Amino acid sequence: MSAQSLFLVTLIVDDYDRAKDFYCGILGFDCVFDSPLPEAGKRWVVVKPKGAEGASLLLARADGDMERAAIGNQTAGRVSFFLKTDDFSRDHAAYLAKGVRFLEAPRHEPYGTVAVFADLYGNLWDLIQHAAA
Repeated sequence: MSAQSLFLVTLIVDDYDRAKDFYCGILGFDCVFDSPLPEAGKRWVVVKPKGAEGASLLLARADGDMERAAIGNQTAGRVSFFLKTDDFSRDHAAYLAKGVRFLEAPRHEPYGTVAVFADLYGNLWDLIQHAAA
């Protein structure tokens, strides 16, 4: 049987550098690629949570009215992304110190500790530390 894995998810942004500054500078992600695509007038910008083995984000600059309208609302107001951490308190405090806007106080659920935050575009993210099994 063959194996598959999700390795890349597109996130529509308004500007490559502004998005890269937020994800790498504020959230601490690593920049995996940042290469020009001269024939298209674009860049291939891929970021990934530090130390992560899962999917990366392709930061894709909006091209056209329909894509610009989707910035910050790619999932119609639902939580779009789930960022798993091994230390919720550390990351929550670090993000607050860097100005990340949390929409709720941390809450404890049967599956772990979680709080919803918004990225610079308004996309919703869960910061989550799973409960010990």
